[in-house]
Amino acid sequence: MVEPPRNPEKLQSQLDDFQNLQRQAQILAMQRQQIELQLEELKMAQEELAKASGKVYKATGNLLIETTPAAAKKELTERIETMGVRAASLGKQEEKVKARGEELRQELERQVGKPEA
Repeated sequence: MVEPPRNPEKLQSQLDDFQNLQRQAQILAMQRQQIELQLEELKMAQEELAKASGKVYKATGNLLIETTPAAAKKELTERIETMGVRAASLGKQEEKVKARGEELRQELERQVGKPEA
């Protein structure tokens, strides 16, 4: 079988792109995990706030400031919604990058020939 001519510059460029996509996917996955951890912490704070009675304080920088339970609940709910949207957005970006990486991986395998197992 005659092997098609290869363009080493194009192949190297595609390999660089593939490696960049892998790094992007890792970064997005780490960011999504961090957001999900923050989201879990916010949900735990929301549960504790529901049990709380008496004065409620919120952290603002290095200070604790007294606030009303209603204001604290509203703020936590808004932050949970925002973090949920961010986590979903990062998840979608991560999936797109992974899909593009898989396409590029298959293209590279076609160009260099998949090794025999």
